[in-house]
Amino acid sequence: MDLLPALCLCLLICSGAAFSHQTGSEVIRKIVKEDQDALLFCALDGTNIAEDVFDWKTDGSSRHEVFVYRGSSYGDHLPGQDAHFKDRVFHFPEQLAVGNASIVIRKTQVTDSGNYTCYFPFHEPRRRAQYELIVGAAQDPFIVYNKTSDGVLLQCVVRRAFPKPRVEWRDSSGSILTTEPTFTQKDMSFDVFLRATVTRSGFYRCVATQEEIHNEVFTETYVPGPGQSVFKF
Repeated sequence: MDLLPALCLCLLICSGAAFSHQTGSEVIRKIVKEDQDALLFCALDGTNIAEDVFDWKTDGSSRHEVFVYRGSSYGDHLPGQDAHFKDRVFHFPEQLAVGNASIVIRKTQVTDSGNYTCYFPFHEPRRRAQYELIVGAAQDPFIVYNKTSDGVLLQCVVRRAFPKPRVEWRDSSGSILTTEPTFTQKDMSFDVFLRATVTRSGFYRCVATQEEIHNEVFTETYVPGPGQSVFKF
């Protein structure tokens, strides 16, 4: 291979890799539990940005202003910040001199979930960081127990879950009972209802699994035989 074509090929590959890194084209997934704080990191290569401008926005069909810094004015002191983020988003004033444009979203809510981008409008590349923020929530399942003519009806209820969970009934051997849940959605959260009719005494567990955030919660109950009482764990 001639030296010149090889050199050109190397320059194209290396330049492309550097450009991808600098623009923050890779979306970083950030997972937190509801009510925890979320740190979203963004920086301008050690440059003093105390008199600069940077901007955090949500992405999607309706873009919202999360936080904007303009010289010594920022956040709640400037017009345009979405009311959803008011008094909940903070930056690091003492680290502006080293280029730190990171923000913290305090006491995250499920509705904070989404894509966030950090911009420096007067620098190239403008886009410096991209995040997919997932705020997970799931209450422990609640079990309702009723005797019927067919056996015992177990109903499991999982409230305000996000992301959408997989909910299953399992018997004491770990086998999954075949039954289909029903879902209702409000804003971004899901309520899940799962029924199962059983005819044997023993322990039964309702399990809610959210694989995206590596979370699993459960509640267990005991279906008694004749003359016994029901227990929940």
